[in-house]
Amino acid sequence: MSTLKKITISPYNPEWQQSFLQLKVVYTHALDELITDIQHVGSTSVIGLDAKPVLDIDIVIEHRDKLAPVVQKLAQLGYTHVGDRGIKDREAFKRNSDFTPTDGSQRTWPAHHLYVCPGDSVSLKNHVTFRDYLRNHPEKCAEYGTLKRKLAQENPHDINWYIEQKTAFIVECLQANGFAATELRDIEEQNKA
Repeated sequence: MSTLKKITISPYNPEWQQSFLQLKVVYTHALDELITDIQHVGSTSVIGLDAKPVLDIDIVIEHRDKLAPVVQKLAQLGYTHVGDRGIKDREAFKRNSDFTPTDGSQRTWPAHHLYVCPGDSVSLKNHVTFRDYLRNHPEKCAEYGTLKRKLAQENPHDINWYIEQKTAFIVECLQANGFAATELRDIEEQNKA
């Protein structure tokens, strides 16, 4: 068991998209010249898909040399850079409080995972391709939602096991979208507990 926190899968909530758009405004204002895109990824970005109620956001940089100034700007917003956490070309950031990002509004923001990825990273390609595949294949979206609920019920306190068990489904979808065998192996390896 890797965590004591229970894995909660919630029905799709349209507020997730609105929250992402509000966060995107804050990031765009702070990082405008340093970034090329901001993507809402993960299950909360797919209409109709049940999800853990935590947004996944990828901030895209053109070159890796933009990372240091982005880290500095995100620190000013209340994020701590925690490294790649074992995922090549995907830098993770931790919120320092529920008020992060601190934009002067004293607003409590929804739970979210924030990443910075170069535009050519496999991690970004994985996130965007999988999201778009689920958006365009309602039967696979429903199948994925069922799988996630089943896994959360079977082992509700082990997030690493939960992630590892979803990997075969994700890899199957990415393979259908032309991911190279080496990319798929990397994704499988990164998702192992």
